[in-house]
Amino acid sequence: MTISALPPLAVGFMGLGTGYYVWGGHEFFGIPQASEKVNKVLGQWGIWMPGFMQFVTGTYLFLGLTIFNAFEGSPILYMAALAFTAYGVHWFALGLNKYVSGDPTVDGYMAVAFLWISITGAFVFFKGGDDPVAILFVLLALVYISDIPASFLKSRTWVRTKGAFHLITGTWLMYLMFAATTTFALGMHLPL
Repeated sequence: MTISALPPLAVGFMGLGTGYYVWGGHEFFGIPQASEKVNKVLGQWGIWMPGFMQFVTGTYLFLGLTIFNAFEGSPILYMAALAFTAYGVHWFALGLNKYVSGDPTVDGYMAVAFLWISITGAFVFFKGGDDPVAILFVLLALVYISDIPASFLKSRTWVRTKGAFHLITGTWLMYLMFAATTTFALGMHLPL
């Protein structure tokens, strides 16, 4: 059996980063103006980029960690597999809800659960010595902390705050995608 040193992390980072730019830009700038057509487009982006790309990454990691033993000696990838899988499925739900113009109020309850995953991820990656990914989970926690009042209060201020955290986190995700790709493809190791 071959042990792989190439987990598909860049795929998950790219998918979520793109989703955060698309949704965050809309939330923060309010452009384009909300409409049924815009909801359908946002829904499709949510389902395919952060949803599908993270779900594929998480599934690949879980299969590599369990059935195929491809990532031997990398137990910290268990947290990555959990996060990519859970966040991917959560984006399927968010995207579909947006596509059908459903009520986003219940997203506030979802945000509580995903705040827990974010806190767990920050703890695991800081403890495991992977500060760049730990920082990602701190940023994700800020997204979900702001999502709670944005969902329940439907306040433009909280929606913009969540949008700002989406854009900031999206930029960090693109850095992580670049760092993972250049590390695996070129052997580079980018500093923080």
